[in-house]
Amino acid sequence: MRIRDWDSNLKVRLFGEALMNITFWMFFPFLTIYFSDEFGKNKAGLLLIFSQIFSVFANLLGGYCADRFGRKRMMVISSIGQGLAFAGFGLANSPWLHAPWISFICFAVAGVFGSIYWPASQAMVADVVEEKDRSSVFAIFYTSINIAVVCGPILGAIFYVRYPFQVMLIAGVVCILLGFVLTKWTRETVPAIKKEWDNEGKWYYFLRNQIRDYAVIIKDKTFLLFIIAGVIAGQTFMQLDLLLPVYIKDTVGTQTLLSLGRWSFEVKGAQAFGIVLSENGLLVALLTVYVTKWMLKYKERNVFVAASLFYAAAILYFGQTKWIWGLIFAMALFTFGELMTAGLQQSFVSKLAPKHMRGQYFAAASLRYTMGRTIAPLSIPMTTWVGYHWTFFALFLLSLASAGIYWFMFMIFEKNRKKAMGLQ
Repeated sequence: MRIRDWDSNLKVRLFGEALMNITFWMFFPFLTIYFSDEFGKNKAGLLLIFSQIFSVFANLLGGYCADRFGRKRMMVISSIGQGLAFAGFGLANSPWLHAPWISFICFAVAGVFGSIYWPASQAMVADVVEEKDRSSVFAIFYTSINIAVVCGPILGAIFYVRYPFQVMLIAGVVCILLGFVLTKWTRETVPAIKKEWDNEGKWYYFLRNQIRDYAVIIKDKTFLLFIIAGVIAGQTFMQLDLLLPVYIKDTVGTQTLLSLGRWSFEVKGAQAFGIVLSENGLLVALLTVYVTKWMLKYKERNVFVAASLFYAAAILYFGQTKWIWGLIFAMALFTFGELMTAGLQQSFVSKLAPKHMRGQYFAAASLRYTMGRTIAPLSIPMTTWVGYHWTFFALFLLSLASAGIYWFMFMIFEKNRKKAMGLQ
């Protein structure tokens, strides 16, 4: 489906959200460094965990509100709220004020509004795009995000490092402008459902029902192992914007990245991390489709296990090198592990899910990220407890453990499949 054939809502969102994502990624990768410097690594890790807990519940609440109050309304409110939070963050680090706690509160509030925005934005795509075209539309939005991941950190390494207040303020203005653009140039798409919301009981009943639906993971051993392996593997790849920026900032001194005659390009600390993060985004944007097609030639078991092994090798090498080109090589390994399963995870979930329970299975599958994201910040205080070397080694062991769990999971999966075929 060509972009020119898209619904006008999606065209407006694609370009508006692209600009918002670029400004967001100009500063987001550097916030872990900021909080670690201001609060210390122990407190910073605990605060990041605390903020993620709020975001998990906000995500569930966002889906409820998108259905009850409308996609457009929640997206507009979220955009403006996020913009005000970013502006507040900037003002708390302005020439007139230095207030780290206000910065953290603004960061947490921005995360809550971002979590509310996400389900409404995804629901809007489903509302206006036919089922046969949804995958391609989602893929374009995903590519747009990864382009922002490439451009944003490079711009951030140039501008945010020197002008944090101005960059945060611009990000706030962009989000607020997106809210007004959505108000003027998009329409509401929530389906007209003949349902009396007021008769459903109290507003928080949806949380109880959602938690009850997650109990499905206990009934399917293969799926439960899939969730556990995903949470454990996530402790590695979620360090991309947690442990890695702090480690690179603390350990990477000024180095020459390129040298041509009298001209040389030197990087250090935060700039080195911006380059490495941009490498990840560039490789994801360019190679996702190709690597996915390549991986389809192999058994799923081997792909999932190999991906965890690549993560293990990458995270171990990250902890052993302070050389910029060594970090670039480690990120290449890391990204390849990410791409190996990028296109296979959802299709595997669909294989496990009975037709009448696919919605519950896909909802439960998201626990890999919500639970993983909540636990992952513990790596930051770990660096003060045991040091960088042992922290990276612990993550290496977790990656190996996830590989073992995936192997065991596929043994059960194959056994159950053969049993089902025998019964037929």
